[in-house]
Amino acid sequence: MNIRTTRRGSSAPTISDVARAAGVSLMTVSRVINNEANVRPVTREKVEAAIAQLNYSPNPAARSLAGAAQIRIGMLYSNPSQSFLSEFLLGTLDQASRLDVQMVVEKCEIGDHEVEVARHLIAGGIDGVILPPPLCEADAVLALLREARVPAVVVATGRPPEELPEATMAVRIDDRAAAEAMTRHVMTLGHRRIGFIRGNPNLTASARRYEGFRAALDAMGVPFDEDLVAPGLYNYRSGLDAAERLLDLAEPPTAIIASNDDMAAATVAVAHRRGLDVPSDLTVCGFDDTTLSTTIWPELTTIHQPIADMARAAVEMMATVIRQKNAEAAPHRMLDYSLIRRQSDAAPRRRPRGI
Repeated sequence: MNIRTTRRGSSAPTISDVARAAGVSLMTVSRVINNEANVRPVTREKVEAAIAQLNYSPNPAARSLAGAAQIRIGMLYSNPSQSFLSEFLLGTLDQASRLDVQMVVEKCEIGDHEVEVARHLIAGGIDGVILPPPLCEADAVLALLREARVPAVVVATGRPPEELPEATMAVRIDDRAAAEAMTRHVMTLGHRRIGFIRGNPNLTASARRYEGFRAALDAMGVPFDEDLVAPGLYNYRSGLDAAERLLDLAEPPTAIIASNDDMAAATVAVAHRRGLDVPSDLTVCGFDDTTLSTTIWPELTTIHQPIADMARAAVEMMATVIRQKNAEAAPHRMLDYSLIRRQSDAAPRRRPRGI
């Protein structure tokens, strides 16, 4: 685990640069690149003009690879965090361009819809499917894909490899260790009354982050207080509710760690509405290091989960398995995380705060 203060950048034009120049979404750019029909002519012209202006090459040298026939990979998404989804799409589409992979991106509603969409993709001859959270743990979809012998990559799951369905690939970080590192960091600043906002209870990554929080408290000999734990769903609204609940306590926390940046940003908003200074009155820390973490004030101290890199790895793993015609292979990758210090953390005030 590393601690750093800056994020990496790139001077080469990316698909996100094209989307920004054309004033459209990443998905629209993908549809134009893949020559899909459901794009309005005026929109297609804007995207093509942006591609020409930026000299963006969607498939650099990939088509010259011997035997590298184009493959079609589906991606199903239903993520409440637009920041997470944006970074994931960026990584997915960039890597697909490099490897001459056609991406078919479909939005799903949690319930039965994802199974319906997966069945449609299978019927259409899809070569593989990538499942970011929360669909990374959609067991009905995974069972359907396994039965059809369509390879799957689950991304950001908290399940260890031995608990994944047979022949399912995975890309993830160590969520437990990352949350433990963040909690230890907050305690080294002097905080002992620390609030924690949990993530979606249906996702194992949420449980792993909570385990890391508890492990750090235990290691530092800090008594656990159940009142300092609030439920969340990884969306901004749930973060608002959780922060209100924690700050309404008779003895509120001096620091709050949220299980993602959306809920941390909501916590900062609640603090500001109450006239509290972040971080002088309240330290707030997030998780994921999405673009949201640097677009609010103060910028968030957070755990950098390499979302775009995880997406790139998923596409690469999938393309390799498909082109090697080895659907039984199930590689797993554990990527590194980093603790990013910004302006939202500080030592607690010496005197009690009034709220």
